[in-house]
Amino acid sequence: MTNVVLVGTLDTKGVEYGWLRERLLRAGVEVVLVDAGIMGEPRVAADVTRAAVARAAGTELSLLRSAADRGAAVTTMARGAEATLLRLHAEGRLHGVLAIGGSGGTSIATRAMRALPLGVPKLMVSSMASGDVAPYVGSSDITMMYSVVDIAGINSVSEPILANAVAAVAGMAGSFARAGADRPPRLGAGPRPLVAASMAGVTTSGVDAARERLTELGYEVLVFHVSGTGGRTLETLAGQGVFAGVLDLTLSELADDLCGGILTAGPDRLSAAGRAGVPQVVSLGALDMVKFGPLESLPQRVLDRGVHVHNPSITVIRTSRAECAELGRRVAAKLRAATGPTAVCVPLRGLSTLGAPGGPYHDPRADRALFSALREGLRGSAARLYDYDTHINDPAFGRAAADRLHAMIGTVSAAA
Repeated sequence: MTNVVLVGTLDTKGVEYGWLRERLLRAGVEVVLVDAGIMGEPRVAADVTRAAVARAAGTELSLLRSAADRGAAVTTMARGAEATLLRLHAEGRLHGVLAIGGSGGTSIATRAMRALPLGVPKLMVSSMASGDVAPYVGSSDITMMYSVVDIAGINSVSEPILANAVAAVAGMAGSFARAGADRPPRLGAGPRPLVAASMAGVTTSGVDAARERLTELGYEVLVFHVSGTGGRTLETLAGQGVFAGVLDLTLSELADDLCGGILTAGPDRLSAAGRAGVPQVVSLGALDMVKFGPLESLPQRVLDRGVHVHNPSITVIRTSRAECAELGRRVAAKLRAATGPTAVCVPLRGLSTLGAPGGPYHDPRADRALFSALREGLRGSAARLYDYDTHINDPAFGRAAADRLHAMIGTVSAAA
């Protein structure tokens, strides 16, 4: 039997959730309706009441209703919804989850969805879905569907959209339920050890060579695009201990974080694997650039820098010698704190396709500032540094980095 959980505020969206439940039941799907509302009376009966959701968050509904801070009360109900969905999943009563809402409902439901394992179908129909959805999706695999009109009744616009949502979640949940017996119990528990790799378009050749070599050696390699979200996802999963090793060859998100670029993964990038003691091989891919939006959006302060239009949506500038030196210090400080085996592979002939000899960002003095600061910062630490007289996209460099990670993983496994 396929089970879909509906989670939402039944005081403001009760009619719509009742409609969704009826359509799912017609599709042959069992439904668990979870009420995360607070103030008004529910307009449809829930299978998990708002009082039960409040208790799952460690409080009582009456206390939330009398609270002066409405935002804090909503956050508490979101925490209760999260605990409820995790319980239903553990009980085998959740093969997919569907929610609808505006900003408040989307915030509550997506927090709960983000707590579920990757692969569990998660569909959010929201009036917020045509804007910046990063705060809602985070590093999860939530599917966002734009509601076009506000979620306020069933009408000629909302009905086909919500019908599509029902069909989508029913199909995804059914597939998930049927595949359950063949699915590993958790990410990283499959027959091949998982390795994470970071990549950008300007480091693809080197990372591809590393990925192919690791695949030959028996690993499953998950590649994360250093788009901000990609780096955050890598960090989240590394912190959860699902990887046997991390091949972090592309660190451009650190340059964006330093210089105000648009694809930063935040200040904690390059930290989780070290904290978790996961073997990691790190390189300096794409630290020779910072990514901004379209050319016309470049800040005035960078217009005198080496500007390169990567595509209509992304414009990059070359990092300066001073910025490269600071990046070297930051990378070294993060790696000094690592509790597991750590190696840095330095490609002396360039950090990206743009930084190769003859390329627009080929600047040996800036690169040397990066290398020197990194070496100085790692002096006396447990992290090992290896120089390679190659470019980062040389296949030999990628294979060497892969072999080094394989050896480190083997050493850890032998000692376990």
